[in-house]
Amino acid sequence: MSRLKKVVSLIGMPGGGKSSIGKLLAGRLAAKFFDVDVAIERSAGCTIASLFEREGEAAFRKREADALRDLVRGGPAVVSTGGGVVLSPANRELLRNATVPVYLFAPPAELWRRVRKNSRRPLLQVADPYARLCELFEQRHPFYSEVATIIVETGRPPMHSVVDDIVAQLERAGHLPPAAALGADLFRGAP
Repeated sequence: MSRLKKVVSLIGMPGGGKSSIGKLLAGRLAAKFFDVDVAIERSAGCTIASLFEREGEAAFRKREADALRDLVRGGPAVVSTGGGVVLSPANRELLRNATVPVYLFAPPAELWRRVRKNSRRPLLQVADPYARLCELFEQRHPFYSEVATIIVETGRPPMHSVVDDIVAQLERAGHLPPAAALGADLFRGAP
């Protein structure tokens, strides 16, 4: 049984580790895990890239807001958001008021190392994808920082260390009872 008191939303840039860390964090907390992009793809019946191509970014952002709202209403869970979710003032308000937003921060050079070979990211399908990634970072970083209750560096630490840091910060902020660490250690099989 999960000890989460509310939704923990993972926000940050593409390549920040939201999906990978989200799955590990949910497992550690015995919580449900949801990915906003996966929910959109299921609802649309196609990939995000195809959706962007077929309907455009504005239609995608509407679907993104709807999916986020639906997942947040579902109760305590770990939710991985899309990188651009913070562009909408309504989404930022929802994240701040109804979730514990965790910003998974990594500098642009590290993000580029992770996403440079991924052709599934529609906003990076341009002549100079690294420059575009840097532009997106400059645009979005202030929003992530404004919304976040917790900020965690995901540059090079192992994912389990990032999860440990998030759990410790959730406990210190009162979003998890302190016993969650002991229960999670047992769940992981630690002595």
